[in-house]
Amino acid sequence: MAKRAKKQGGGQGTPATVALEAAGVPFTVHSYTHDPAAASYGGEAAEALGVQAERVFKTLVADVDGTLAVGIVPVAGQLDLKALAAAVGAKRAAMADPAAAERTTGYVLGGISPLGQRRRLRAVVDGSVLEHPTVYVSAGRRGLEVELAPQDLIALTGAVTAAIAR
Repeated sequence: MAKRAKKQGGGQGTPATVALEAAGVPFTVHSYTHDPAAASYGGEAAEALGVQAERVFKTLVADVDGTLAVGIVPVAGQLDLKALAAAVGAKRAAMADPAAAERTTGYVLGGISPLGQRRRLRAVVDGSVLEHPTVYVSAGRRGLEVELAPQDLIALTGAVTAAIAR
């Protein structure tokens, strides 16, 4: 069953949209009905919004040499942990404990936004982000995405760009 995407401007009251509003960055909020049985949160978002999966980016929290960092990659690909470690000058990276990721970011899995995190983590965005006029990332809860310019995503997260997707 196809999900209907609903476009809404302005904030939805999540820390991510509040951070965007405070920064004065142009953005659009897109909501859709989340299906708890969906196999992939990001894939579900791309399909529901009718957007190419290469433009929808997921935020994955990793343990990089004992500290948490985020890798932001297209939902069409996977996070290359070795590349993430190299991008931040570390030796090793592994996916973070889900409870630690939720506790540190203030978001639930499937709704972790790179924006407005409880504690700002080091961030690396896959370089493919620059191939698109706008991209989509979680707005801070399942079923809610925010569309913004790649340069604004990079600036607001303090991210570096690197080839971290495979």
